[in-house]
Amino acid sequence: MLRERRMAPTEMIEIRRVGSWDVNEIAGLYREGGWWRDEWDPQGLADLIRGSFAFFVAVEPGGSAVGMGRVIADGVSDAYIQDLVVGSAYRGRGIGDRILGSCVTACHEAGITWIALIAEPDTERFYQSRGFVVMEHYTPMKFGGDDHPCSQ
Repeated sequence: MLRERRMAPTEMIEIRRVGSWDVNEIAGLYREGGWWRDEWDPQGLADLIRGSFAFFVAVEPGGSAVGMGRVIADGVSDAYIQDLVVGSAYRGRGIGDRILGSCVTACHEAGITWIALIAEPDTERFYQSRGFVVMEHYTPMKFGGDDHPCSQ
């Protein structure tokens, strides 16, 4: 018989700003968010964490990561919140709100006030209820080609 994992009370979950973390735990969170491909090497996540303006991990008392979020920024004027995810067993308990708040606070403490993100479908209300607004007349875009047209 499998023993059910006991979840820590929400108030015991600590949000930590980190410069490194167990890459396999982070890969697991990316997997839960639907953002991970099995052929990717988790070791590359060490550089991703280190290269972020701010990287936050929600940590249960045993030391395991149950959520994360990161900020990419120039450190002066603009920032983007990326990769905010909470493990499925911990969702709906305010942990994502605390991670998001930590991301915004890190930006404000650096004097960054232009903070954006691209919300996954069906998450808009979460972000809107926390002060984010839809940027009317703007379209998020992503480079999708193999050729680099700017280098020609």
